[in-house]
Amino acid sequence: MSKKERCIALVTGASSGIGLVTAQALQRDGYRVFGTSRRPMPDTPDGITMLICDVIDDQSVESVVDEVLSREGRIDLLVNNAGIGLLGGAEESTTTQAKAVFDVNVFGTIRMTNAVLPVMRRQRRGRIINLSSILGLIPAPYNALYASTKHAIEGYSESLDHEVRTHGIRVVLVEPGVTRTAFEENITRPDRPLAVYDAVRASAETLMREIVAKGDAPEVVAETIVRAANAALPKRRYTAGKAAGQVRFLRRFLPESLVDKSLRKFNRLPD
Repeated sequence: MSKKERCIALVTGASSGIGLVTAQALQRDGYRVFGTSRRPMPDTPDGITMLICDVIDDQSVESVVDEVLSREGRIDLLVNNAGIGLLGGAEESTTTQAKAVFDVNVFGTIRMTNAVLPVMRRQRRGRIINLSSILGLIPAPYNALYASTKHAIEGYSESLDHEVRTHGIRVVLVEPGVTRTAFEENITRPDRPLAVYDAVRASAETLMREIVAKGDAPEVVAETIVRAANAALPKRRYTAGKAAGQVRFLRRFLPESLVDKSLRKFNRLPD
C-alpha cells in the first residue's frame, strides 16, 4: 500500500499481546493506528489511539468504525486480531460455550469486515488481515473448538478475497505458530468438565504452557502483519515464524498417516 499519504489502520484486540505489538509496529511503519479493546484504555505513549469495541456486539462494531471515519475519513487497513482460546475436550463444552467462542473468533471477524467493506469499496482500495493460526491447518486435540474457528477463518478469508478483489480490496491470512503471550489471559476452560478427561486435559494444559514459553515473540507475528499490509501483490496467506512454516509444509506434503502419527506423538497421546 502506498505511503505517499498516511494510511489509516484499525487493529482489534490491541490492549496486549499480538494486537498491541502489531499496532506499535504499524505505527512505527508510518500508519495512523487505532486500536480497540473491550474496556476503556488510555492512548499509548507512542501515539496509538485506543477505542472501545466489543466484536460480539453489532452496535459497538459500527460505532468504532464510525469513530475512525469521523476522525480520519478513511480506513485503509483492518487487522482482525481479537480472539479467545479454549482448552479441553470438545465434548466438555456446551453448545452455548462453543457459540461464544465462534462469536468472538469468527463472527467478530465477520462483523468488523462487513463494517469496513463499504468504506473500502468507496475508496477503491483496502486491505483486511485476518489472524488465523497453524491450528487452522492441522488437527488440534483438546483445542478442537478453537481450531474449528481458525479453520472457518481460513475458508471465509480465502473465499472473500476472490469476491472483493475487483474492488481494489485484498483479504490476507496471517498464520502464527505458538506465540509467547499471557496464557492465563487468553485461554478459557470447558464449562462442563468431565472426569474422564481430567488427566489428559491436565497434560494438554502442561504441554501448552511449555510450548507457549518456548514460542515466538509477538514481534515475529507483528513483522509478518506489516509485511502483508505493505505488499504490493500480497500472498493469500503468510506463516509467522519458523515453526508455523514447517507445519504448513508438513501438512501439505507429508502422507496423512505420517502427519497423524506425528501429531499424536507431539500431543503425547498413545498410539
